[in-house]
Amino acid sequence: MIRVLIADDEGIERMALCRRLEKHFGDTLCICQAEDGAEAVELFKREKSQIAIMDIAMPVLNGVEAAEQIRRLDEGCVIIFLTAYDEFSYAKRALVIRALDYLLKPCEEDELVAVMEEAVRLAGLYAQGRTAGYFRPAGPENAPVRDGEERGESGENRMTQVAASILDYIRRNYMKEISMQDAARAMNYSDAYFCKLFKQCFDQNFTTYLTHFRMNEAKRLLQNQEMNVKDVSALVGYSDSNYFSKVFKRITGMIPSEFRDSQFAQK
Repeated sequence: MIRVLIADDEGIERMALCRRLEKHFGDTLCICQAEDGAEAVELFKREKSQIAIMDIAMPVLNGVEAAEQIRRLDEGCVIIFLTAYDEFSYAKRALVIRALDYLLKPCEEDELVAVMEEAVRLAGLYAQGRTAGYFRPAGPENAPVRDGEERGESGENRMTQVAASILDYIRRNYMKEISMQDAARAMNYSDAYFCKLFKQCFDQNFTTYLTHFRMNEAKRLLQNQEMNVKDVSALVGYSDSNYFSKVFKRITGMIPSEFRDSQFAQK
């Protein structure tokens, strides 16, 4: 069972989030709740939460400050920000903390579930000691990164070029253990700016996009009858075929073997 901490000063928001998580993850999660940042830190110390979902605007201690303390206590805690604060400065601090993602309220169901699926997967890997490097810092402070508006012959043309470069990186690396921070480093962007840029290019966050990209590749591979589900899982970046099957079913409505059978039934 994965231990999850939800910190939000709005009781209704906490309750609604708990229900959404329970709907998709059932009793695989053990959820505790905090109504301010200070309580969140104390609960984290006591419960040893593996995932922390943090609002930002909270009394006593805001979500970013609380997350900074949590990160110092446990480098492997998977931190997610779910907030109404659409400000680049907050996103920048959140990503310095090495948060998995920065989601804006109201958050789409698909986006929330995709990020939580990845958080659960990472929490499980960390518990097994198999995430060496994943939670590493973004890199030296003096590393060369781009952190400004995209410029070129025209803003629209430049954004199209940037989107193509990002998509090329995903195509070449989706089968590996990659994160949004890895993609940012590969393209010489700061984490915070890449987060903003990716949302502008694809109208969704990196984790959600990567998940759907992997599932589309899995659909293509499953049309080869000689390839088993475990092989397909590994080829699209999932070492755990059972976990892969759960994600595949959420997105397609069918487990991989059912999807394959449906494809050949149509031929």
